Amino acid sequence: MYGERASSRLSGAVVWASTARTGVQRVLPDGCMDLIWSEAGLLVAGPDTRAFLAAGPPGAHYIGLRFAPGTGPAVLGIPAHALRDDRVPLDAIWPGAEAGRLAERMADSADKGAALEDIALRQPGTGALAQSLPTAVAQGLAAGRTVAAVAASVGLGERQLHRRCLDAFGYGPKTLARVLRMQRALRLARRGIPFAQVAAVAGYADQPHLAREVRALAGLPLGELIG
Repeated sequence: MYGERASSRLSGAVVWASTARTGVQRVLPDGCMDLIWSEAGLLVAGPDTRAFLAAGPPGAHYIGLRFAPGTGPAVLGIPAHALRDDRVPLDAIWPGAEAGRLAERMADSADKGAALEDIALRQPGTGALAQSLPTAVAQGLAAGRTVAAVAASVGLGERQLHRRCLDAFGYGPKTLARVLRMQRALRLARRGIPFAQVAAVAGYADQPHLAREVRALAGLPLGELIG
């Protein structure tokens, strides 16, 4: 079971809750980083370049705070590429004593989603995330603009943009554009829009191109992902 809500306190972030089912759960790339609580403690999920297969005890509960694409590193204080395709305990990033205190506070909190927001809001890098360069880059690429056009719009050369994207998103702008395009395609397909139309609206060359990209990033055909 899974549910989510938009954070009213942290720009672009999402608070989500999940209960593990039997078997492996498929987490799709979305250009984001997450701060996650479970009974085992606090951990950080890095940005994925492909579907991440998560396995947990059936019935285990997870509460997460998903940062808007590119904004997690400013809050967590670590470049995204250091956690690419990885999950690590929070105490591997922050001092162990601090991470331990936060885990204890989380365990005692009645509203764990709000408690995760509190943790993020206390970090010095959280301010003005909506105006950050990574946000502008993600918005430009999500709108279908070319890497060259996005680089020019933020006043960077393409090589500079690539380096900045590695720190903010964990991968370069071309990979980010593919991930964001797939996420848009999934949203359209879940609304019942025919796949051929999804391909055209989301910016794919044709429906076979959509099919190849979704399988490459998600590991399953589009029909199975939305079924």
